Amino acid sequence: MGKQSWLLRNWKLTLNWVTLLALGVLVYALRHQVGDTIGNLTRINGWLLLLIIPVELLNYHAQAKLYQGLFSMVGNKLPYKFLYRTSLELNFVNHVFPSGGAAGISYFGLRLRDGEKLTASKATLVHVVKLGLTFLSFEVLIIFGLLSLSIMGHVSNLTILVAASLSTLLLVGTVGFAYIVGSKARINHFFTAVTKSLNRIIQVVRPNHPETINISSARNVFDDFHANYQEIKSSYKQLRGPFWWAFVANVTEILAVYVVYLAFGEFVNIGAVIIAYAVANFAGLISVLPGGIGIYEALMTAVLASAGVPPGVSLPVTVMYRVVNTLVQIPPGYYFYQKALRQGESVPGAPPHATR
Repeated sequence: MGKQSWLLRNWKLTLNWVTLLALGVLVYALRHQVGDTIGNLTRINGWLLLLIIPVELLNYHAQAKLYQGLFSMVGNKLPYKFLYRTSLELNFVNHVFPSGGAAGISYFGLRLRDGEKLTASKATLVHVVKLGLTFLSFEVLIIFGLLSLSIMGHVSNLTILVAASLSTLLLVGTVGFAYIVGSKARINHFFTAVTKSLNRIIQVVRPNHPETINISSARNVFDDFHANYQEIKSSYKQLRGPFWWAFVANVTEILAVYVVYLAFGEFVNIGAVIIAYAVANFAGLISVLPGGIGIYEALMTAVLASAGVPPGVSLPVTVMYRVVNTLVQIPPGYYFYQKALRQGESVPGAPPHATR
């Protein structure tokens, strides 16, 4: 009991140490990639490689505008600068903690929770809708990628199968989620079953706590989640703006990879990069290592090879992209993440009476 109380009192310190440990694991896992990247420095055009910085700045601009539009739909006017910083924090959390994006969803809900007008469930819903729009807008890029490969005559049956499978999974997953949260009965039934399952798993290590997650409290969260979803659904025409920014965010992610190809002096088919990026990121969600290290590079190289890009070209480019992209994004994300933990920042524009 005393140990548990100490952890509760010093949760920020504990989280800081856990974060530093996870960051250390990330750096250790990247050590070989950093070495390979240094060895390839003589092959690249440094000025072209620097283009990755404005591309990433535009990417975070799109994400901030996407969040701003979605929060506006549920009645919260949040500052652009704050959402830009939060997007950097979120990227850091998703890179360092390998949880298939679950850590990011949890962090986003807690980070933006501030009183009754901006609940954790509302923030979580906004983040989940953002992911849904990102997936749907990427469908457009997958179609464009296949057309690009077809025109160049480099589309194989394997590439078509992979792209079609990914498109189907993204579409079915998005529609399935909308179906569940579209009904109060369905969302309560589904998430109550999930909560009970989690409690049973937790009880294995905490046998004296049969209900670690209070089901009654969880149902209140589900109801709030459903109510905010209905608010977004009733204003679906306003989703055009957020959908556009989700599309821009996806395009800039692809451009960041392509910039590295250009820096190596390689002009590969953009369609191959699109399909490979989609497969690598999807598989990275289930990796137990930070950022999907190992799985990401292997799959991206394999898919690019099936689309006609030699491994001797795609592997060093993928490694360089991963290292440079990490160096560009992780430090500012870590800085703002730590600053938020230290200062216990509230959400700008929250009501004066709001408490955490």
